[in-house]
Amino acid sequence: MRWLVFCLFVSSVTAAQKRPNIIYIMSDDHDANAISAYNKKLTSTPNIDRIANEGILLTRCFVGNSICSPARATLLTGQHSHKNGVKDNFTHFDSSRITMPKLLQQTGYQTALIGKWHLHSYPTGFDYWKILPGQGQYFEPAFINMTGDTVVQHGYASNIITDEALSWLDRRDKTKPFVLFLHHKAPHRYFFPPLTYIEQFHKKTFPEPATLYADTTGHGSAWRIQTMSILTVMKLCSDLKVDPKYLDDIPWLKPDSAEVVYYNAIMDRIPQPDRDKIKEIYSERGKLLQRLKPKGKELLKWKYQWYMQDYLACVASVDENVGRVLKYLDENDLTKNTMVIYTSDQGMYLGENGWFDKRFMYDKSMRTALMIRWPGHIRPKTISDAMVQNIDFAPTFLNVTGSDVPTWMQGVSFVPIITGKKKSLDRPYLYYHYYEFSTDHTVIPHLGLRGERYKLIYFYTVNEWELYDLKNDPNEQHNLIRSPSYQEIFSQMKKELIKLRDHYDDHEPAGELPDGTPSKK
Repeated sequence: MRWLVFCLFVSSVTAAQKRPNIIYIMSDDHDANAISAYNKKLTSTPNIDRIANEGILLTRCFVGNSICSPARATLLTGQHSHKNGVKDNFTHFDSSRITMPKLLQQTGYQTALIGKWHLHSYPTGFDYWKILPGQGQYFEPAFINMTGDTVVQHGYASNIITDEALSWLDRRDKTKPFVLFLHHKAPHRYFFPPLTYIEQFHKKTFPEPATLYADTTGHGSAWRIQTMSILTVMKLCSDLKVDPKYLDDIPWLKPDSAEVVYYNAIMDRIPQPDRDKIKEIYSERGKLLQRLKPKGKELLKWKYQWYMQDYLACVASVDENVGRVLKYLDENDLTKNTMVIYTSDQGMYLGENGWFDKRFMYDKSMRTALMIRWPGHIRPKTISDAMVQNIDFAPTFLNVTGSDVPTWMQGVSFVPIITGKKKSLDRPYLYYHYYEFSTDHTVIPHLGLRGERYKLIYFYTVNEWELYDLKNDPNEQHNLIRSPSYQEIFSQMKKELIKLRDHYDDHEPAGELPDGTPSKK
C-alpha cells in the first residue's frame, strides 16, 4: 500500500510538471534603458540580463496606459483600462471579476502574489498573497497578509519580497504546477536604495540624455502644463535626500514644511547604524549645494546625477534579488520547466526632455522592458522587434499553460513570437488611452495609436493632435501635425484611430472626430 501511495504521488508530480511553471517578476517604473541587456551606457544588470541571454529580449513591448494601477489591472484581465474599470491610480479594482489567475486556478495551477498590488482591494484568484499597502515603503515595509492584518517587517523591501517569494516556493504544493507573481516596489519614486548600493553609486557620473536641457516651450499644451520636470518638481529633500539644514539659508532651495516632515519620516525608517552612514553620504549633496548655490541648468545637472545615482542603485538591488530567484530555480531543479518573465509596469523618463515619471504616450513611457526565458521552447539570445502590448500578457500565460483564452480578453497570445513561429502578431497598430489628470504630474488625458513608423496622439480635452515619424524622429521632438507633406498620413492615422477605438469598444471621446474636435457621448 505504501508503495502504491508513493507511486501515485510520483505520478501526480510528474504529470504536474508536464505543464510549465511561471514566475512573473514585475518591477515598478524600471525603464528598459536601465537594463544593460537593452542599454549598456547607464548600468549593469547581469542577473536580469541572464533571462534575456537564456531566452528572448523583446525590444518593442508597450503598455496601454502608462501608470501603476491600470497596468496591474491589465495584467490580470488582458483588457484595456476602459474595460477592466481601472483608469487611474485611485480606482478600486473589482476583485469579483474573472481574471487570468482565477482561470489558471481552475485548470489546476497553484497561484501566489507577493509584493506591490496597488489596486485598492484585496487580491482574489491567489492561493497565497502578501502585499504592500499602497505604494509601500523601501525600509521596514508593512505588509498585508491574507487575514487582513498589517505587519511591519524588518529589512529592505526588495530583499523581503524575494525572501517571501522563495519561502512560498519552498512550502508550495509540489504536486501542482505554479504561477508566482513577484512584484517589486523598486525603483519607484521616492528612490531610496539600501546602504550597500548607495555606497557603490553615490560617486558615479552618468551620461546625460541629449534632450536633458531641451527647450520644450514650443510644444503644445500637454508639454506646457506637465509637472514632470526634474528641475522644478523633483524635491531636494524627499526625492534626493538632502538634509533640510543645508537648504534653509538658500531662498530658492528652501524646502517647505511638508517636505521637511517627509524627509524626517523616511530617514527615521532606516535602522541604525545604516541611517547615520546614509545621512553622512548624502551630506555631500548638501555641502555641494551650500558651496555652489546652483540655479537653472547647473542645478538640473546635479539633480539629474543624484536622481540617476539613487534610481540605478535601486535597480541594482532588484537585479541582485532576481539573481537569487534564478539561483533558487537552478538549485531546486526547477529551471527547465519554469518560464521566467521580467518586465515593468511601464517605462520611465530618465531625464529626457528634463523629465522624470511616465504617463505620456511617448515611447519613453509607453514602452516597457520584457524578456522571457523558457528552456526548450525559446532559443537563447533571441531578439524580437515584434510589437506586443501588456493586454497580451494574460492571453500568453493562458496559452503557455494550455488554458483557453476567453473571448472578452482584448489581447492576443504572443507565444508564436517567442517560440519563433511568427515574426509579428499581424496587428499593425497598438491602442493607448491615458485618463488621470488633476493629480500627480498634470498630464492631459489623451488617446492614440502607435504603428510601425507613425504615432498619432489626441489630447481630446484641449483638442490638440500630435503626429510623429518614429523612423526620422525616434525621440518624438517634432510634431508633424501641421506639416503639409504629412497631411495624408494624418488623415489615414485618424481613420485608423477611430477604427481601433471602436474595435476595443472605447467610447471616450465618442464620435468620428473628423476635424479633431472632441464630441460628447
